[in-house]
Amino acid sequence: MREKAIERRTINKEHNSNFKAGYVPIEEERLHKTGLRGRKGNMAVCIIIILFLLALINLIITLVIWTVIRIGPNGCDSMEFHESGLLRFKQKADMGIVHPLHKSTVGGRKDQDLVIVGNNNPVVFQQGTTKLSVEKDKTSIVSDVGISFTDPRTQTTFFSTDFENHEFHLPKGVKVLSVKKASTERITSNAASDLNIKGDSAIIRGNEGVNIMGRTIEFKMGGNIELRAENSIVLNGSVMFNATRFPNSAGDLYFNEGQERYKLCMCEDGTLFRVRVKFTNMGCQTLDNPCKKAH
Repeated sequence: MREKAIERRTINKEHNSNFKAGYVPIEEERLHKTGLRGRKGNMAVCIIIILFLLALINLIITLVIWTVIRIGPNGCDSMEFHESGLLRFKQKADMGIVHPLHKSTVGGRKDQDLVIVGNNNPVVFQQGTTKLSVEKDKTSIVSDVGISFTDPRTQTTFFSTDFENHEFHLPKGVKVLSVKKASTERITSNAASDLNIKGDSAIIRGNEGVNIMGRTIEFKMGGNIELRAENSIVLNGSVMFNATRFPNSAGDLYFNEGQERYKLCMCEDGTLFRVRVKFTNMGCQTLDNPCKKAH
């Protein structure tokens, strides 16, 4: 209170003096402190710099969008967005990987081709485990769940691997079908062409039997061939064996009673059976043969 009284007395003396009438000292202590100083000033400068950088980045993004997507006063020159979720490209688009939404489709305009070009790389369409790859010299389709080609307008199925609802027909011009496992009721070829089934380890099995019919049936195996049946195996027609690779017991080998050997025999009706060789020069005329005459 004493300091305030002294300050008030000094101010009254200055105002009452004719020489200092209307004069107010401008010392720092007598002025009201305004503005941002110290740490507040440094923080304000940092905020201004950050806002400037954000504005600069926003300007760069806007310029990129304006030049790439071509957004102008009349809208977007390269794309159209529809309320149904359709995205339409009106000009050529350069894209690397496209991820469509769930159950979305990719197509072109009516009566116009949809041209998709890969720059020295294959064009790959992939949905889950199904992949369609279009390369320079081949087109491959890989799927674990099956594939089908259907006309979207008429809903006509041209090709399908659904054996329960469609009969399996290869498209026109397709001559080779490479699969790891196929389940079908019948496999046929054209009347003027051969049916070739090739594989490293081919297994043909039927739940209700296997019928193989043809003018000439030929089996070529690098290893063993096995014909297994619960009841019987019927070979109807002339049967020929190429014995060049069959084991040959001729030569200096003698009959060994301790070694178990069998002889392949055939009835006149084509029934095959085996006979155990018990002595040298043994024939097929045994008491337990399934036919009357055998050779």
